[in-house]
Amino acid sequence: MAGAIASRMSFSSLKRKQPKTFTVRIVTMDAEMEFNCEMKWKGKDLFDLVCRTLGLRETWFFGLQYTIKDTVAWLKMDKKVLDHDVSKEEPVTFHFLAKFYPENAEEELVQEITQHLFFLQVKKQILDEKVYCPPEASVLLASYAVQAKYGDYDPSVHKRGFLAQEELLPKRVINLYQMTPEMWEERITAWYAEHRGRARDEAEMEYLKIAQDLEMYGVNYFTIRNKKGTELLLGVDALGLHIYDPENRLTPKISFPWNEIRNISYSDKEFTIKPLDKKIDVFKFNSSKLRVNKLILQLCIGNHDLFMRRRKADSLEVQQMKAQAREEKARKQMERQRLAREKQMREEAERTRDELERRLLQMKEEATMANEALMRSEETADLLAEKAQITEEEAKLLAQKAAEAEQEMQRIKATAIRTEEEKRLMEQKVLEAEVLALKMAEESERRAKEADQLKQDLQEAREAERRAKQKLLEIATKPTYPPMNPIPAPLPPDIPSFDIIGDSLSFDFKDTDMKRLSMEIEKEKVEYMEKSKHLQEQLNELKTEIEALKLKERETALDILHSEHSDRGGTSSKHNTIKKLTLQSAKSRVAFFEEL
Repeated sequence: MAGAIASRMSFSSLKRKQPKTFTVRIVTMDAEMEFNCEMKWKGKDLFDLVCRTLGLRETWFFGLQYTIKDTVAWLKMDKKVLDHDVSKEEPVTFHFLAKFYPENAEEELVQEITQHLFFLQVKKQILDEKVYCPPEASVLLASYAVQAKYGDYDPSVHKRGFLAQEELLPKRVINLYQMTPEMWEERITAWYAEHRGRARDEAEMEYLKIAQDLEMYGVNYFTIRNKKGTELLLGVDALGLHIYDPENRLTPKISFPWNEIRNISYSDKEFTIKPLDKKIDVFKFNSSKLRVNKLILQLCIGNHDLFMRRRKADSLEVQQMKAQAREEKARKQMERQRLAREKQMREEAERTRDELERRLLQMKEEATMANEALMRSEETADLLAEKAQITEEEAKLLAQKAAEAEQEMQRIKATAIRTEEEKRLMEQKVLEAEVLALKMAEESERRAKEADQLKQDLQEAREAERRAKQKLLEIATKPTYPPMNPIPAPLPPDIPSFDIIGDSLSFDFKDTDMKRLSMEIEKEKVEYMEKSKHLQEQLNELKTEIEALKLKERETALDILHSEHSDRGGTSSKHNTIKKLTLQSAKSRVAFFEEL
């Protein structure tokens, strides 16, 4: 009894100690996950759990996003999850997204998972037209997206229509031209075929390297008003703060890089920016909502911290991550080289096997033809022999008849009729018999000649038969494959296997390997700079090619702005554009902002 009471007490105490939980759904760019969270958990506890689940270490770029009354908000790390203004209906949903963007994706994004998440997010922004992308660049980006998904182009596999169900281009681009889906696919595939040899992570990084130079990439836009009440757009990104005309989100009017800003604060709806130069007056602007001010401040603080962090030496953690990434890249490169060698050996073995099979089939056909020729020769010889025998018998019979005719003539002569009439008749018969005997002799001679000719034909047929048998014997004793240079050990006709030289493939990385890899990376950078000019020429060529199919009446405001900018020679990168805007002094830029 006492044991039962103790058992119940233990169970009830365990029940009281068990923490209460709630369900959270996390939506990433390519998956959904659900977690049971404790009621006391803060934002950092949930965020760390998601990052550990994804295997993500570059956590500083990301956050958990939710929506409050049509306004985007981010989960605060130091605040309890349920203390946020979120729906209390389970599961509570958050979106795991990139909150801050790198200045240079290739240099800053280390982990493959980080690159993949950025690729998916930027691709969706371009397809959803949240980031403007020119039509010709859209086709190039689509080709890299196809390479990332399908691997190397194979005409036997990637046949016409294989992209029919893929969403690769913004609807704005598709509607802007009189082009069928097949025409778009043809142009995307032409570029896709040029990306042979790029792995998925390499194709995704090429996508990001092109996308990061788009004017609206990584920019968060907010509606603001300056002191005069002029409605403007504030753009916050990795480079700084930018002021835009509401009708033009592509090119800012003025910019303030993060290294010129000392302090940012807000009071109610008023936002205050203090320049680093204390001689310059602060400048202020108003936003529409207090909640928007909080979001602007979060983005400014985070982007400013990352801006300063990039200009310092990498932390030990980042150094370790980059070293691991370099080793992993070298390992993957060696693995790709090994697979390429195996593939080449397999293709060579298959070609050799196909050649041997072709030669064997050819020899079989030759043997069959020789057999058929032999059979025809034997049949011809038999026929000629039979015909010769018949002719010979006919000649003998004719000779016998000629002899009989001669005997009859002699008998007739011996029994000559005494009367003139009988004599005349007898002479006539004798004459006829002589003529007949002569004809019989001629026919006999002709038949004899024909018999001789048939005997000669028979001998030729037998000689042909002998030659056919000799050729068949040569074919039968001929080798089934031609002498070749030494090749890998013979393979079974179904699935060939290969031995890699050496007992095993080592992935130990020596200093010389890392130096070589470093040299290869530098070489890739030089090659990329060389290819950029060629790439721009390709883009211009495609633009010219499809320009005649453009429907001018369907151009959006951003299309027109981008065309005008290009016509004015605006081909510089996004970074260069921002630098040009900061050539003037900060004081003059502040004054310009307040006078807009």
